[in-house]
Amino acid sequence: MSLYGALLSGVAGLSAQSEALSVSSANIANVDTTGYKASQTAFATVLASSLGSGGGGGGGVTATAVQNVTQSGTLQSAPSTTDLAISGNGFFVTSQSLANTSNQYYTQEGDFTEDNSGNLVNSSGYFLLGYAVSDAGGTTTTSNTLTPVNVAAQSGQAVATTAVTLEANLQSTSAVDSSYVAGDMAAGNVAPDFSRTVNVYDSQGGSQPLTMNFVETGANTWAYEVNYAGNASNMSTANPIAEGTLSFNTDGTLANVNGASPASGSASITLPWSASSGLAAQTISLNMGTIGGSNGMTQDDTASTLTAATPNGSSVGTLTGVTVATDGSVSAQYSNGNNTVIYQIPIATFANPDGLTAVSGTAYQASNASGTALINTAGTGSAGTIKSSELEASTVDLNTEFSNLITSQNAYSAAARILTTVDQMLQTLDQIPAT
Repeated sequence: MSLYGALLSGVAGLSAQSEALSVSSANIANVDTTGYKASQTAFATVLASSLGSGGGGGGGVTATAVQNVTQSGTLQSAPSTTDLAISGNGFFVTSQSLANTSNQYYTQEGDFTEDNSGNLVNSSGYFLLGYAVSDAGGTTTTSNTLTPVNVAAQSGQAVATTAVTLEANLQSTSAVDSSYVAGDMAAGNVAPDFSRTVNVYDSQGGSQPLTMNFVETGANTWAYEVNYAGNASNMSTANPIAEGTLSFNTDGTLANVNGASPASGSASITLPWSASSGLAAQTISLNMGTIGGSNGMTQDDTASTLTAATPNGSSVGTLTGVTVATDGSVSAQYSNGNNTVIYQIPIATFANPDGLTAVSGTAYQASNASGTALINTAGTGSAGTIKSSELEASTVDLNTEFSNLITSQNAYSAAARILTTVDQMLQTLDQIPAT
């Protein structure tokens, strides 16, 4: 190799070590960046002929940064339930735009927080994408349509009453009214021996009063009527909205409701809401106890009293918190006690994650080298599980990077020494007198 070839080798060495220094510097700068993957410097020899010296044999070096995307960082505890990490393979699917979610980016930087509109976005500005729940039962979509995960847009989730459990005693020595005809209590023709009002929830979370009236019509036999005690215009029919009979055994335990065969301890109430009320149709199961038991309606010679009336359902609640399960199910908790799955966060995996194209913000895009993204439910196939209140730490090892810095510095100085040495030798040549 000529002196000029040595000169070019020195220049190549300076360039390669500069690249190595750049890689180490970037790694050190991102030692605290969530989900950051440390890169390595790969060196390769270059023939002298490639450097333009015209000689053969070794001549120089080249350096390239090699990303190690498959390396996982340590999972560390985080304060928020929307701080997310992936235990195992895969990436969160994100977008830089709420309007264009088809341009997707993949990241393990899971420090998601709500923006001013309730969308979950990480510190690099990438919006988390997921499958929206298609119904209140928690079923998620199976299409490829991913939408921004938004928690603030969720309503209070009112739940209409579908069942009421009654626990009450009817005094056995009440005056018997053998002339009672169904509807007499609602019409005011017969005064009930016992009456209590129970509030139930409609489909919009409103409280609606139902009055339970009871009159003894024979030995161990009672009639009941259910009247709506709210605004009459809410109903499409007049009171009573339900009526029937109760029979008791000689020991005061419940024998039957409405003469059912086989004997039953419950009755069905349909609330005939009018169209003007704007309420959804509603049927309520009125549970009066176990046949032959004393856990519901009873009859003994003590004052009639209501022990408990327990309706299910709930009024409209406010959002109090969000949790994320290991399978990516996002659940919203409400002040009324409801817990509803609202989104499913998927995991993207690739045949060759190291082939992904890195972009700013600790994110990646798919490339020919990585293959297309496979979108899976967390914990299925090769996809890892999601850990809430945890974050993946950077994979940078400061000990390694400081060692690399020292090596790069020494190698750079040595390459610079080549240049000064060649320069001195060229000057010597210049000083040889011409013959």
